[in-house]
Amino acid sequence: MNEAPRPLNLGEILDRTISLYRSRFLVFLGISAIPTGVILVVASGAFLFLAWLGSRFKIPNSQVEVGLTAGIFVAAVVALALPVFVGATALASAAMTQAVNRAYFDEKITIRAAYKAIWKRGWRYVGLYLLQAVIVWGVPIAVWTGSVMLSAAIAVLARGAGLYALPFTGLFIVLVAIGLMAYTVWMLLRLSLAFPAGVIEQIGAWTALKRSSALSKGTRWRVLALYMLTVALTWILSVGLAMIVTVAMMVIPGTRNAQQEQTMGMIVLFVYYASGFVVQALTKPVYGIALVLFYYDQRIRKEGFDIEWLMQRAGLMPPAPAPREGLVPEPWMTPLDHAAIAIPSGALEAAGPEAGATKETT
Repeated sequence: MNEAPRPLNLGEILDRTISLYRSRFLVFLGISAIPTGVILVVASGAFLFLAWLGSRFKIPNSQVEVGLTAGIFVAAVVALALPVFVGATALASAAMTQAVNRAYFDEKITIRAAYKAIWKRGWRYVGLYLLQAVIVWGVPIAVWTGSVMLSAAIAVLARGAGLYALPFTGLFIVLVAIGLMAYTVWMLLRLSLAFPAGVIEQIGAWTALKRSSALSKGTRWRVLALYMLTVALTWILSVGLAMIVTVAMMVIPGTRNAQQEQTMGMIVLFVYYASGFVVQALTKPVYGIALVLFYYDQRIRKEGFDIEWLMQRAGLMPPAPAPREGLVPEPWMTPLDHAAIAIPSGALEAAGPEAGATKETT
């Protein structure tokens, strides 16, 4: 980054997002394609196996056996694929943040270097991803399940007492659904900067969530606008690819043969879902790039990051070293405070009384 950082409006952040994406398109696409590719491979294997099982239903007296096999297979795939999906997605989010952070300062970055930089702290980012998922999605699902069970129990008790409670329980469910949707959106916006804070500042998962909650104040509606624009972009690309696939299948010779109708239908379905994964790989970098830009924009507005950057470029202040494990720099800390908590424990004592005197002087 040759020009000094400054506060940006939403349009400028989107323009900068597109510019960074275009400048390192293959790097960002490669990072986002890894978890998407893992999911696609697993889904493809499951799809082909279930398609093979579907053909077995035509054999007499085999429906029960095939159904039981399919149920066991689906349960096994979910049990094995879910941890892989969580790990791959969390690492990809961290690697994307690392790559965008390097690109923000015009530094070179590769797919391998981005993943290598975050690999040692991989469990931390998996934990951060799981915490976000529990807070944003897990809590609403648990509350919704409890609300449905409660309303069902109230309806049964009311019926036993000769009362008609359906309007009240229905209204209760609607109000709970509206409240949970509002909660999900609000927490998604509030924790949107957790990965940029966690990766760039190298802090723990819970601290990253608190940091995001503080930094996101004042920009959550802009983040919501980003999400809505990205969802619209994803929908447009998905519809466009689906139309291309449909037209291509219609013009292929022999696809209207009745004997090939079932096979071609399965191929169209498979290609349609595969195109959805391609769209996800193309649009995920937009989220990652824009959220890092929002992170730095909030640091400029709230913490004077632009002044700190100018002072470092002028040689008036050394870059702040990374803090020791377990010690977290706060926004109000000065560069000397950052440097102090970065000194390994016991280093001052081992250095002798002169080091202690220097510390007291500072």
